[in-house]
Amino acid sequence: MPHQKIAIVGTQWGDEGKGKLSDWIAERADVVVRFQGGHNAGHTVVVGETTYKLNLLPSGVLRSDTLSVIGNGVVVDPLALAREIESVRAAGVEISPETLLVADNAPMLLPLHADLDGLREDGEASHIGTTRRGIGPAYEDKVARRAVRFGDLQAPDTLGERVERLLVHHNMLRRGSGRPELDGDALIAELRRMGEPILPFVGDAATRLYELVERGAIVVFEGAQGAMLDTDHGTYPYVTSSNTTAAQVGVGTGLGAHAVDHVLGVTKAYSTRVGAGPFPTELDGALADHLATRGHEVGTNTGRNRRVGWFDAVMVRQAVRFGGVDSLALTKIDVLDGLDELKICTGYRLDGEARATFPSGVAQQARVEPVYETMPGWSGTTAGVRARADLPSAAARYIERLEELVGCPVAVISTGPDRDDTIIVHDPLARALQFASETADDREE
Repeated sequence: MPHQKIAIVGTQWGDEGKGKLSDWIAERADVVVRFQGGHNAGHTVVVGETTYKLNLLPSGVLRSDTLSVIGNGVVVDPLALAREIESVRAAGVEISPETLLVADNAPMLLPLHADLDGLREDGEASHIGTTRRGIGPAYEDKVARRAVRFGDLQAPDTLGERVERLLVHHNMLRRGSGRPELDGDALIAELRRMGEPILPFVGDAATRLYELVERGAIVVFEGAQGAMLDTDHGTYPYVTSSNTTAAQVGVGTGLGAHAVDHVLGVTKAYSTRVGAGPFPTELDGALADHLATRGHEVGTNTGRNRRVGWFDAVMVRQAVRFGGVDSLALTKIDVLDGLDELKICTGYRLDGEARATFPSGVAQQARVEPVYETMPGWSGTTAGVRARADLPSAAARYIERLEELVGCPVAVISTGPDRDDTIIVHDPLARALQFASETADDREE
């Protein structure tokens, strides 16, 4: 069978370059789907002279003949989504109910969620470093069965009951923190106002996706954040509020356990992290400043400077394993141009003993020390290179060593932010495209 359903996920702490890869694959896809996270995700796509910064919208919206779907696994701020739609439209991209579908069972992220997120972040003794956009509280309401979902706006007779259940919890928290309670009727009116611009896009996404897959559509699932921010397998508690691996696709879209045929793990050629949490290979000083400047390491959403460090092969190897990654897309190799030497973390030492995996305990994470392998850098340039054979020999050896250490082949190499600055070693969609072409030829005959 062809690789008809491709998941694109991050293998580090997010910011790996998933937006560009999703956009690149979306050119050949019929459908692009977001399946988790919220508007805390920031995907940057560069098309010619135009840079698009997407948060909730799948990268497929930049393709006029591609359907974009926001699945039920996403917590959706209707105000943020409406602003993003208008922003993209202002840049000349047409968005309509024919090109964008929002799952009717996706939970709504409301201003009260952002209020609670900020209150907690200000009051916590140990800051997690959230984006303060309400993602965590919105997911809490979802699993506690008190969330308001977009489909509830289409059922006015029961909307009051949903709001009442929500406010029993949130007004209790607001009383405890000295904040004014929220009025149910006022919140219902606000929900209707916020939801009005989005309702034309709302529908049964799971059924639509199932029908498209049955008809042979090529579907790309676009992940947010990265594997090491996964709420179960990441550097807990410094993680996001959702599962970020491809295993979440089936749940976050309604397509079930066989939702994905191939998992493409996007991996930066060095490491970065935003916010608090362990970072064994973190650098400081002039080298850190150099990488951050060359790599434009500033958060798409938050504007916060990213922490930078050497490539951690141990963590990526773990992400490949628990994330079910089939092949890698290596990004930002050009940022390493001109360095005399490069280091790769190949293992750890914990309390003087060798360790081949990253520990799950917070205290152990704080004590772990990286073990490095040093490789020569290169004086030539990789920026804009579009064939693997044209890479400097030392760059080619560096990539080969990463493949060996993480146990996964590199299928795609990104050598710059533009769509075309891409080396295709092995196209994950090749079999699906060939299958689609042969099927079309059979129909014509």
